[in-house]
Amino acid sequence: MGEEWSEFTPNGGICMLIGEYNLTLDDRGRIIIPSKLRNDLEDSFVMTKGLDGCIFVYPKTEWEEISKKVRSLPLSSKEARAFQRSFYSKAVLTNLDKQGRVLIPQSLRDHSGLVKDGIIVGLDVRAEIWSLEKWQEMDEDLESSYEDNVMTLGGEML
Repeated sequence: MGEEWSEFTPNGGICMLIGEYNLTLDDRGRIIIPSKLRNDLEDSFVMTKGLDGCIFVYPKTEWEEISKKVRSLPLSSKEARAFQRSFYSKAVLTNLDKQGRVLIPQSLRDHSGLVKDGIIVGLDVRAEIWSLEKWQEMDEDLESSYEDNVMTLGGEML
């Protein structure tokens, strides 16, 4: 309460990455970011290794918030150091070219299995890039468990 809507993103709106969009990797390893996602991703954004075999895509402002949390993990923890190495070493700060394309580094393509066809999915403050095959498997699981997950995790929110 009391916050102005314009405080949520630099471009003056609420960061709301939503929807599911097909994509195709070109011969140079680039994809076109759908126009509906471009504004909320801002001028520069970060891609890194995601969970379940996807690529996480964060607007720069969201990345800065996550980075603060990751940075606060104790150096004395072997697991924390391993996580930080994996999370940051695969991350890349990137910009769209004039045609709305972005290069996906080979290491992230290898992690995701993205060879040609894929999907980019908006998940509120981040997006995920999936190979088409992995997304189809994930989507089947999501459909079969949707109602159980709603009741377990957020039935009161809907």
